[in-house]
Amino acid sequence: MTKNILLVGVGGQGTILASKLLTTGLLEEGYDVRMSEIHGMSQRGGNVSSHVRYGEKVESPVIELGSADVIVAFEKMEAIRALEYLRPEGLVVVNNIEIESMPILSGKFDYPQNIIETLESKVRTIVVDASEKAEELGNSKVMNIILLGTIIKSMQLEHINWDKIIKENVKPAFVDINIKALEIGKTLV
Repeated sequence: MTKNILLVGVGGQGTILASKLLTTGLLEEGYDVRMSEIHGMSQRGGNVSSHVRYGEKVESPVIELGSADVIVAFEKMEAIRALEYLRPEGLVVVNNIEIESMPILSGKFDYPQNIIETLESKVRTIVVDASEKAEELGNSKVMNIILLGTIIKSMQLEHINWDKIIKENVKPAFVDINIKALEIGKTLV
């Protein structure tokens, strides 16, 4: 059975690194894995999404509408944008942070209100303060690894040696803080 995880965020949040670490761990565990990245002007704060599909045999890297087991949104508005990908009994994990896009910053649009309430009224939703937890750890950039921890826990992937994956793929100076971030993320779901 193929599992589908959709990571969505804004350029610069580390969405792609989190999906690459996830993919590496799944491959090392022996799963057939496909990953697809979509960058929408990501360097200018545009949206970024990464589709990760794994199982015994995976044909396509793209998650079809209505089939994601988990959507992990690194930013609130991105959760709403991606909602059509979630299967009816799926889970949305949303980082409780707002990042205003260029149309909002320019005054053409307003940031949508009541996003969390809207999500909670439609689907199973877990709201996490990953950005705040990263700040508490002393490095805001590990927010993505905290969110990776929520994926690991919600998809029951704790048996994989994630410490090893981090040690092999993160600069040595940042290994310890990333391992701590991962552990924090697992406690949030």
